[in-house]
Amino acid sequence: MKILLVSDDNSFAQKLDEKLVFLRKNDEVVISDYASAFDFVAGCSVVLVHQNSTTEQTLSLIKDLRKNKEICLILVANTKDEGLILESADLGVDDFILADAENFEFVLRIVHNIEFSVVKQLSQGYINLLKQVNVVDEYSGLFNYEYCQSIMKAQKDGIFMAISPCDKMKFSLDDIAFAIKFAIRKNDIAFVGRGSNFYLYLKDTDFSGAKIVFDKINSKIKINAGVADISGKTFKVYEKEAQDALIEAQKTEQDFVIQHARENTLDEWLADTNTGNYKLFRKIFNAKLEKVITPVFYRLQKSYEDKLKNTEIVQFTTDEQCVFELKNKNSKSILRIIYPGFAKIVISIKHEGLDSPENSEISLPLDKVTQKELIEIVENFIKEYKETKC
Repeated sequence: MKILLVSDDNSFAQKLDEKLVFLRKNDEVVISDYASAFDFVAGCSVVLVHQNSTTEQTLSLIKDLRKNKEICLILVANTKDEGLILESADLGVDDFILADAENFEFVLRIVHNIEFSVVKQLSQGYINLLKQVNVVDEYSGLFNYEYCQSIMKAQKDGIFMAISPCDKMKFSLDDIAFAIKFAIRKNDIAFVGRGSNFYLYLKDTDFSGAKIVFDKINSKIKINAGVADISGKTFKVYEKEAQDALIEAQKTEQDFVIQHARENTLDEWLADTNTGNYKLFRKIFNAKLEKVITPVFYRLQKSYEDKLKNTEIVQFTTDEQCVFELKNKNSKSILRIIYPGFAKIVISIKHEGLDSPENSEISLPLDKVTQKELIEIVENFIKEYKETKC
């Protein structure tokens, strides 16, 4: 196996070469400086990049080397520089080790990555074959939409996400493909969707995990996203739910929208429920909490946090209450949702401060707790807060 060490520190390079005596006799260690790295990378299984005196140079070399998907990249860091290590991971290094590590640790890390490089080479070979038969898009490296349904047949749970760049005229396929690969895990699946849309399947993930993936992609390229839970649904159903949520995100200038198609089912339960069945009512409320109240609170917080000047927005939900609070140095307004039991919720609105609006209380049947109804109530509450003379 050919191993390349890239370092601009000659003395360190020689010391490291001496540390690798326990590798096999036919394992070749080649040493190069940064400027000549690409003259030696051909045929390498493992490339060690020793941290340069300039962080930008280190990251730039890693980014360029990562274009070769088959090699294993190891960052050799001089210190426990968290920023450098995390940025290197984002760019695709497979491992890292400190420059002053013991000899045996270097050998073990390299041996491990030699084994991993074999897996990567096999995997890249399969990907190249899939590109030849057009299952995988040649340019982005993502699966083509034509094979989305057949690939998704084997998946029983997780999150399906439809995303689209906010600026459809200027986005780069390379940029969004890089951002997607940067954000997802090895067991997730990404597809080139219809038009300028892309689909992500996030395995073993819930809506909060999907939001983390969204944030990572959004940090690279601005996108809108619609997400749906695939459990117990056909591909056509959860694809439509994710697409509908994406369309809503685009129309309402939101960035991340969760589908709410199951609201109708919840309300159908209410129509068939005996008035004394507290456990079922509680179950319905918990579902409303997850599918309606929590997402609406979150979305309105994100929507208004830049529009309400000098105002702190606090929102949270628990099993006992749901709170949406607005406050500045002169006033405070709290919207609190309480579930007293059975088939209704109580929404308490209190304003504190100068010239505050009248406090109020709304009793709302569970079957009326819909996204549209709740958004209207909370936005009226925000309007009352804005009208308060502070």
